[in-house]
Amino acid sequence: MHRQPQPLLLANVWDAVSARAATEAGYTALATSSAAMSAMLGCEDGEGLDPDTLLHWVARLRAVTHLPLTVDIEAGYGGSPEAVAAWLSRLAALGVVGVNLEDSVVHNGQRTLMETESFAQRLRAIRAALKVAGVRLFLNVRTDPYVLAMPAACLHAIQRGLRYAQHGADGLFVPGVTDEAEIASIAEAVPLPLNVMCMPQLPAFGRLAQLGVKRISMGNSVHTALQQPLFELLRGIRQQQSFEGVFRHAGD
Repeated sequence: MHRQPQPLLLANVWDAVSARAATEAGYTALATSSAAMSAMLGCEDGEGLDPDTLLHWVARLRAVTHLPLTVDIEAGYGGSPEAVAAWLSRLAALGVVGVNLEDSVVHNGQRTLMETESFAQRLRAIRAALKVAGVRLFLNVRTDPYVLAMPAACLHAIQRGLRYAQHGADGLFVPGVTDEAEIASIAEAVPLPLNVMCMPQLPAFGRLAQLGVKRISMGNSVHTALQQPLFELLRGIRQQQSFEGVFRHAGD
C-alpha cells in the first residue's frame, strides 16, 4: 500500500463507530489516533492510556472491520526494547499490521525529542526482538522536529530519517510539515515512504503525490472537528427544551 502511485490515505479512528464509518466510506486501511482515543476515554495524550486499555480497544476495532489496522503506540510506553517488542507481539496477535513509534516523549505535559542515536539504537533493538519473536510489523517512525517547531526542522527530519532507515524503520512520519519544497526534500532524501498529516496548509492529495508523499494521516483532526457540532446539538436540546434539533440534524 505504500508503493502505489497515489498516497495511502488512512482513516484515523478511535472507536468501533468510527471504524465502521470509515470502512463503509470506502477507506482501504485504518489507523488509531492516540490523541482521539485518549480524549474519548478522558485521558491525557502522551501515553495517558495504559497498554492493556489500548489492547482492549484495538481488539474492539478489529472485531468490527476487516481493513488493515495500524496502531499509534506513541513512544512505546517505556520499558526495554524487548518489553516493547513483547507488547507489539500482542498487538500483532490481534491482527494489527503496523504501528507508529515516536522519537519524542512527554513528561509532565512537555514533549521533548530523544537523542537521535539513542532512539536509533532503541529502534534497532525493537526490530531485532520482533525478528526473534517471528513478528513482522510495519514500523512507521514518527519524528517530531516540526511538532516542536525546531529551527531547521526539515534538516533535522532528514538527518533523523536517514538514521532510522538504517536501523529498521519501514516508513517515516513527519507531522507538521506543509511546505511543498520541504516535503519534496524529505521525500527525495530519505529512502522510506513519507507520511504527512492533516494540517490547515497541507497541499491537496494530488499535489502531495507529485511531491513524493506515500501516506497521509488525519491524526485527531476528524475527532476534534466532531466535538463542536456535538456541543451545539446538546446545547440546543437544553436551550430549546425540545428534540427538534436532533431530528433536523439527522435529516440533514
